Amino acid sequence: MKRIVIAAPHSGSGKTTVTLGIMAALRRRDLKVAPFKVGPDFIDPGYHTLVTGVPSVNLDGWMCAPSFLRDTFALHAASADVAVIEGVMGLFDGIDGVSDAGSTAQVAKELAAPVILVVDARSQARSAAALVGGFAGFDPAVRVAAVIFNNVASANHERILREALEAHLPEVPVLGCLPRDASLAIPSRHLGLTTAEDNPLSAEFLDHLVEVVERHLDLELLLGMGQQDLPALPHGAQATAEPDNRPQPVRIAVARDAAFCFAYPDNLRLLEENGAEVCCFSPLEEEALPEGIGGIYLPGGYPELFAEKLAANEPMKRAIRQSIEAGMPVYAECGGFIYLTEGLAGGEGTFQLVGIFPVRTRMLPRRKALGYREIELVEDAVIGTRGTVARGHEFHYSEMEEMPEGFERLYRVSRKGVDLGGEGYRYRNCLASYIHLHFGSSPGIARDFVGHCRAYRTRSLT
Repeated sequence: MKRIVIAAPHSGSGKTTVTLGIMAALRRRDLKVAPFKVGPDFIDPGYHTLVTGVPSVNLDGWMCAPSFLRDTFALHAASADVAVIEGVMGLFDGIDGVSDAGSTAQVAKELAAPVILVVDARSQARSAAALVGGFAGFDPAVRVAAVIFNNVASANHERILREALEAHLPEVPVLGCLPRDASLAIPSRHLGLTTAEDNPLSAEFLDHLVEVVERHLDLELLLGMGQQDLPALPHGAQATAEPDNRPQPVRIAVARDAAFCFAYPDNLRLLEENGAEVCCFSPLEEEALPEGIGGIYLPGGYPELFAEKLAANEPMKRAIRQSIEAGMPVYAECGGFIYLTEGLAGGEGTFQLVGIFPVRTRMLPRRKALGYREIELVEDAVIGTRGTVARGHEFHYSEMEEMPEGFERLYRVSRKGVDLGGEGYRYRNCLASYIHLHFGSSPGIARDFVGHCRAYRTRSLT
């Protein structure tokens, strides 16, 4: 099994388009591709999944321990011919300026994976070799194995780039030079690229992308890189109890549609490994929750784009509201949190939502919050006991009214040791927050949430 990391000196170099092109080209060679994304992003993985037909998994060295990162990679890549890992931001960009925590470089080192550096060569010639040299020598533990030059203007431009790199860094081959091609741009929105649900890549787009990759990149050289053995299979892939001794699975309803499309695959996997039967449902299209459930998980997404339709689905809003009032365990984050508020303000007034939390939300023209977050539970909750620490990420353009004091704040939130105050609001057994927690940062979260859901379901049957 081979593995490669697609990285870049900075955001906007074209690494997502290059990654998708490589994935699609390898798939058309009948290779099984395991897609991964460094960092907390949800949008790029959606495109990976669209191209490969396999869920793309986040690898984040700040949110999750190195052992979890290696284990989840080994688990999800075990049956693949090649793992393609798209980086985040610049190769060495992470949570701060003094460490590699949260960076693509950290993941590459943990997985002993070679790095393919995608360099935007627009307005550069010989200087591009100096740039590559700086990245190749910055951290000796990170192996920059090859370079792809993107946005190359002409055959003469390509010749100069190849000459410069061969003269100064002969040990770093040029994997290829991709010409400027505006037709390969993927539309963007304030949270990055538009989601795969919004903008499914057409067959014509993918055909053209694969044609460009096949013509201009040396895929045989790429496949010859990174052939070290995978780490041992993760303990999480092994049964923790004999099947006869395990409790019956408890059904947990997970919102999954165009409005609620931001959930880490490992969150769902950890729920299942701890005894959940994940039942996906659509607050947009369905009028009832799945039958026989013991809990609800409302992940993030883009509820603001579907506010009118969500507001019009009175039966679903009523079903969720009644479940929460009955004491069912519910965990909601970001877009799922917004869905549980009184409403979302829009150009045509406020769209009335579930109404559990008596505040309204409005969208802002500029980003409201961005960055990693660490939370500590100050009281017992459906996701853990007091003192539980977990990590996640916050990124949104929306703003809520001030939550009334009568609602408990269960999170003490911090970033790099700086106290950001209280968050994580509780109503009955419903916990809602703007923060997307990665359950892999504190695996007890999945165990405890499933346990609360099972206890509720048992009580409801007696």
